[in-house]
Amino acid sequence: MACPIDARVSYRRVGHARLGTTKVGHLRIKPPALRKGDTIGVVSPAAAVERENLERGVGMLVRLGFHVKVSEHALDRCGILAGSDQTRASEIHRFFDDDNVRAIFAARGGYGSGRTLPFIDFERLARTPKIFVGFSDLTFVLNAIVELANLATFHGPVVAMDLAHGVSAAALEQLQRLLAGDTFELSAPEVIRAGVAEGEVVGGCLSVVVAMLGTRYAPSFAGKILFIEDTGEKAYRIDRMLVHLKQSGALNEVAGIAFGSILPVEGSAQERAAIAHFIKEQTCGLRCPVLAGFEAGHGSAHFTIPLGVRARLDSRRGKLSLLEAAVSAST
Repeated sequence: MACPIDARVSYRRVGHARLGTTKVGHLRIKPPALRKGDTIGVVSPAAAVERENLERGVGMLVRLGFHVKVSEHALDRCGILAGSDQTRASEIHRFFDDDNVRAIFAARGGYGSGRTLPFIDFERLARTPKIFVGFSDLTFVLNAIVELANLATFHGPVVAMDLAHGVSAAALEQLQRLLAGDTFELSAPEVIRAGVAEGEVVGGCLSVVVAMLGTRYAPSFAGKILFIEDTGEKAYRIDRMLVHLKQSGALNEVAGIAFGSILPVEGSAQERAAIAHFIKEQTCGLRCPVLAGFEAGHGSAHFTIPLGVRARLDSRRGKLSLLEAAVSAST
């Protein structure tokens, strides 16, 4: 599929490495690259999924040139969840173990993936590394895999929501090129605090990142670039969560902060302005670069951000630049 390259994202090709060296010296596992004709597995680790939306999203992956294998439990229901906590965790295991599956996409977020964490064998995932893509509530699983399986993951579109209802051509192009081995640069329109920083990217949905604090699954923040996005939260709640991050020490440990889309409740202009004010207020005393407005996360163009992969945040250029491929060469 030929798509125009969006002005907000540019690419470059780099050499592949099976492992990437992290700041603390251990080696980050990179999943094998994804190519046209490969099989993508679809699992439902969080909220219950509607069949029509799932089928529409799967159809999009097929049109992009991939085979798709959907979990037999993808449409399970247990209250508001897509099946029991144990079943949802076991399906993650099953698809990581499946030699025919090259990448795993979450069907949707919503709520519930954090409940699966005690049932996931992260060492097992590390033995058969795969691309794992999701966002929103999947922030729980994405960061836990980085932290406990030492495996890079991908904050990107989910099947029965974003791919079902439409993602921009530029974001689809970026996703495919990223999973095939390209690096990229994303632009941000606003510099809150100047500076340049390098480090692995962690984070995702702000409310989930805050909910992970104090657990064994939380990302380590020291020397990292913290990516933050969210939706449907009132301004005072965004402020409360940023205060929590600051008081936990996390904001003083990070090398830089990249804010993606943060959508106010009902799109209120007043709430939007208050959120912007609170972001500036809670980051003004930090010693790291802070940029805002990256087109990633809820309600944005939804470019994909790899977690556990080194990037540079540069206020002079207004860019978040991936410094290494997020995947290893296909085998």
